[in-house]
Amino acid sequence: MERMNKVKGKARKVKCLLSRLVGWCCFLLCAFSFRPARAQVATGQDMQQLLYDIEKLTQFKAILSDMQKGYSILIQGYQQVKDLAQGNFKLHSVFLDGLLLVNPEVARYARVADIISAEAGIVSEYKQALGRFRGGGLFNAAELDYLGRVYAQLTAAALDDLDALTNVITASKLRMSDDERLLAIDRIYASGSNKLQFLRDFNRRTAVLQVQRQQEQQFVNHLKSLYP
Repeated sequence: MERMNKVKGKARKVKCLLSRLVGWCCFLLCAFSFRPARAQVATGQDMQQLLYDIEKLTQFKAILSDMQKGYSILIQGYQQVKDLAQGNFKLHSVFLDGLLLVNPEVARYARVADIISAEAGIVSEYKQALGRFRGGGLFNAAELDYLGRVYAQLTAAALDDLDALTNVITASKLRMSDDERLLAIDRIYASGSNKLQFLRDFNRRTAVLQVQRQQEQQFVNHLKSLYP
């Protein structure tokens, strides 16, 4: 844009100078046309001055012609720069708009289904585990509340992953190339897989604690039966 403004400013200066030269040449032509008719008494000095004026006028006409050519070339160059800049802008716009579109092959990427399956697994597995821990009667209210908060945070994070996936595979959401979308899907898949793995480890440790308490309770009950 700055380059175009400079070219445009030079074109205006050349055009102004050209107008001044045209006016000055017209003045000279008029001066020669209205020179008093003294042909009968013209002296050698007058003839020499006349030849000198004609020579100068010829030079000015040549300069004027060169200026016209230069002005035409400058205008053509300015137009070419303007067209090129507009063409680049249009090309840039087409490229950016294209990044908003989603290649169907990206939407069918296998990891997309894996992400959805992992997030669904998080919800179903935490509900089943929480139901067992509540129904076993071996955890107090504070412990059950802690388990509920862990599952709630994990579920909220899983929903964030699904939102991110939706943005990646939905048109007009994000400007990304196909490779960038695939990389984003891989990152979301890794995040969801880590959450599912954490949930399973957490449930496993909690289940082990539940079994230990159940065995302790059974041992206590056995002692009570032996020593009522």
